[in-house]
Amino acid sequence: MADTGIFATTVEVQRKTGDGASATSNVEAYINDFMAQAESTINSMVRYNFSDNYAVLSADTKQILKEIASNLAAIYVITYDFSGYSSRTAAEDVINVLRDAALRGLSILRDKKVQDFINKS
Repeated sequence: MADTGIFATTVEVQRKTGDGASATSNVEAYINDFMAQAESTINSMVRYNFSDNYAVLSADTKQILKEIASNLAAIYVITYDFSGYSSRTAAEDVINVLRDAALRGLSILRDKKVQDFINKS
């Protein structure tokens, strides 16, 4: 199976999940599904279809999308099963860091001036 995500790869998601990620959910098939969900969420929240226009986006925009999508997908991997982490609190700490970064990225992409910048690039 190959990566089917547009914004980020399986390896990029796996790097963010930490040591305790489930062997079931931290694999390409699951991550491809999680990535599709994350990409659709990003496109819908920003009201711009980055997926269809990905090839023409600037490198900066692609990196922001990669960060947001890989963070969201990593959260899905982690929440599948907390049992591999040293404690539930440890898993939740990782999720909180990933969520905060995803929300920051979404905030950046929602900014009208950033949208104008993206569309002019």
